[in-house]
Amino acid sequence: MKRLASGLAIAALTMAGGIGQLWAQDIAIAAAGPMTGSEATFGEQMRRGAEQAIADINAKGGVLGRKLVLEVGDDACDPKQAVAVANQLASKKVAFVAGHYCSSSSIPASEVYAEAGILQISPASTNPTLTDRGAKFANVFRVCGRDDQQGSVAGAFLADKYKGKNIAIIHDKSTYGKGLADETKKALNAKGVTEKLYDSVTKGDKDFTALVSKMKAAAIDAIYFGGYQTEAGLMVRQAREQGLQARLISGDALVSMEFWSITGKAGEGTLMTFGPDPRKFPSAKTMVEAFKAKGYDPEGYTLYSYAAVQVFAKAAEIAKSVKVDDVVKVMRSTKFDTVLGQLGFDGKGDVLSPAYVFYEWKDGKYAEM
Repeated sequence: MKRLASGLAIAALTMAGGIGQLWAQDIAIAAAGPMTGSEATFGEQMRRGAEQAIADINAKGGVLGRKLVLEVGDDACDPKQAVAVANQLASKKVAFVAGHYCSSSSIPASEVYAEAGILQISPASTNPTLTDRGAKFANVFRVCGRDDQQGSVAGAFLADKYKGKNIAIIHDKSTYGKGLADETKKALNAKGVTEKLYDSVTKGDKDFTALVSKMKAAAIDAIYFGGYQTEAGLMVRQAREQGLQARLISGDALVSMEFWSITGKAGEGTLMTFGPDPRKFPSAKTMVEAFKAKGYDPEGYTLYSYAAVQVFAKAAEIAKSVKVDDVVKVMRSTKFDTVLGQLGFDGKGDVLSPAYVFYEWKDGKYAEM
């Protein structure tokens, strides 16, 4: 009996070891962004995009015959929290991070990922600094465009449509907001047009009465705002309440129904720049239908996050490895079919041929102009 019990115990341990080895074969990847806080709507987009991509990839056999599993990191768009999240993900030995959302989070977190040898692909961070720091950050990529590209489009639009009129450029002092506002200002000034007012607010502010009064006194016709949807929504609503009818123009952070929930009718006519709507791409048709079947509209950065996971998975398959150097080498020399269409990357890690178009808010919806 003792011999039988001993044999059973050994068998049990062997089975346990086998199960442990099976789970050890999983590939941990992460989605990191603002899962809580004022930008949580974008964190949800990123999480949902990553979750759906992982489910679809695993249903087809995973990556290198191994299952992808998701870690979710909440940085609340706070730089210090982003670094803490990055360190946590590094300790969990994730192979890849789809993140972050805010540039002010992506940039400091990238220091950790570079040190730990983790691939980072941001679906949403547009500040040029993210990919402008040289070979040390060869692991850093993005599937969205850059603020100098977005600002160039916005500046040209303002110079064309508001030449001879009074323009205000306002930013929220964040890495993203100030960077976008300054790039827009640079492009506007290069066209021979000077803004009437350049000012700033602080992210988290709720009362813009004094700023609106200043803009009224300057007879502002157009407000360009570099910042996020909450402050933008409150600003335009308070402007209308005080009788200022200047059109609000902003960037990709307004690509959220949350903006309209703040403004209501006051948001009518607001313009923003963003890439062509990926929900309309033939390459995304099946995925959009799958999301909508679950009662979710994959707006904003949902499909960008899906594409980031796709790129990692396809590059790892080609490289036959999830090691960062192997995957990066493939990413720099290959174009990938994704829900966003075919994506390739330049030597900095920026996506090739990014495009920005204008959207307009009308009747509680936004659509390309």
